[in-house]
Amino acid sequence: MSTPASGGEPARVTPDWLALREGADAAARAAELLDPLRAYLAEVAPERLVIQDLGCGTGSQVRWLAGRLRGPQHWILRDRDPELLAHVDEGVPTSAADGGPVTVETRQGDLTALRADDFGGTSLVTASALLDLLTFDEIDDLAAACVDAGCPALLTLSVAGRADLSPADPLDAELAEAFNAHQRRTTGGRRLLGPDAPDAATKAFERRGAVVRSRPSPWRLGADSAALAEEWLRGWVAAACEQRPDLTSRTDPYLRRRLQACHAGELGVVLHHTDLLVLPPRAVAA
Repeated sequence: MSTPASGGEPARVTPDWLALREGADAAARAAELLDPLRAYLAEVAPERLVIQDLGCGTGSQVRWLAGRLRGPQHWILRDRDPELLAHVDEGVPTSAADGGPVTVETRQGDLTALRADDFGGTSLVTASALLDLLTFDEIDDLAAACVDAGCPALLTLSVAGRADLSPADPLDAELAEAFNAHQRRTTGGRRLLGPDAPDAATKAFERRGAVVRSRPSPWRLGADSAALAEEWLRGWVAAACEQRPDLTSRTDPYLRRRLQACHAGELGVVLHHTDLLVLPPRAVAA
């Protein structure tokens, strides 16, 4: 969940932000992708799973997925940020769906430097809210590493470039366009893919013969998630204004209106994401 270190100072996320969004992430992930994944893993790794989670943040992926897979599991959680890795042990499950043991280790480092050799002996590669923070070349390298190592991948919660707010406001579309441009910005010599990442990843894996399944995984925020909606809204507007400073004079009253509606339980947000399940070229799954 944190930006890989490469070519410039990456954006930082905090443990508090990751804790705030974890419930929405868990509810959004496309659980229907798990049946073909389980079928594949049962065939190729029936005794013990080794799972590498890239950009793990504080460990939300292992907390969500470990209890939904069967058998003994060893997770290798990778992130560039030692502060996030220090929080990994909080709430990490110790048993799988069938009671098998789950163990975890953390590794700090540059995710963009990983190659097929780093995935040797790995049963599954996962990532959450990571692809949109990568460049075209970095996604292509990730696809090559996974396919060359024969690893399936579950890549969840990549931004899809759409945010639906209700009730609608005339400024919504302009803010969304500016935010998406910000997501595609060039920083530290790296041009981020933002909402173009799921399509780029799909093409990169399919060029190498992998089978890719895509499913929507939207956040659905309402009165019961007002704190997250408020924090997201502030960040969304701030990023749009950073991209287009001319919007600032109009976003101040816009943000006041939106926050009032949020505090009154009257604001609904559907923030669209995409989940990808990638199975190696030889995989045949139900």
